[in-house]
Amino acid sequence: MLPRPSPFDFRRRLSAGERLVGTFVKTPTTHAIEILGDLGFDFVVIDEEHAPFNRESTDIALLAARASGTAGIVRVPDASPAGILSTLDCGATGVLVPHVATVETARGVAAASRYRRGKRGYSGSTRAGRYGATTVWDTVDTADAQTAVIAMIEDPEAVENIDAIVKVDGIDGFFIGRGDLTVAFGAPSNAAPVIQTAVERIMNAARTVGKPVCVMVNSAEEAESFHRLGASAFIVSSDQGFMRRAAAQALKDFATPAASGQS
Repeated sequence: MLPRPSPFDFRRRLSAGERLVGTFVKTPTTHAIEILGDLGFDFVVIDEEHAPFNRESTDIALLAARASGTAGIVRVPDASPAGILSTLDCGATGVLVPHVATVETARGVAAASRYRRGKRGYSGSTRAGRYGATTVWDTVDTADAQTAVIAMIEDPEAVENIDAIVKVDGIDGFFIGRGDLTVAFGAPSNAAPVIQTAVERIMNAARTVGKPVCVMVNSAEEAESFHRLGASAFIVSSDQGFMRRAAAQALKDFATPAASGQS
């Protein structure tokens, strides 16, 4: 068996277009992350935007990601520098930033996430700084080399501005938020032509500048179709989704005559 890639290598692997598989984590405990990491997921996305995480629970979740050998990405609630700094100080491998709809927002996100040519606030006493174990510039250079910054493209305005957004230095890749795009466009589903057109436009823009694209998919078959379009990183379900699916199947199995002993 080949050695498992280091979670600290996530940014390089993402930028190289390696096929990566991750999932959202919605429950603010360590256990799901430990299981997912043990199974071999490349990354988990700790969801501060749509789940009840705070700085303390995010901090513990990121520790679980490190302990289980999976990259800990955090979807922050918004593009505020304070939220990005908090996440990165806790030791996140990267950030997934929602609603990056303008070049100005993209530049602000990149600046908040980087020390050199950016505006990230410095502290060597955090987990990211190994609690003071390294020098200032070793900490700076390691963080800048390893931190993955992924912009979520999920607004009609973002689609209109995509050719300029993809060129922003310091943004490593893009997540296509088909759910938000579907709602924003008033489309009947994420398979509607207007959403497909938006997806292709985002994919083409990212390909032009050689940056990776991540999408959420329902199956390996759907992932393959997106891979042909250029996507390389895939988010599959969530810890809650996996639990609901397995629990529903178990309940269904026990409802059959064979399980109940009936003839």
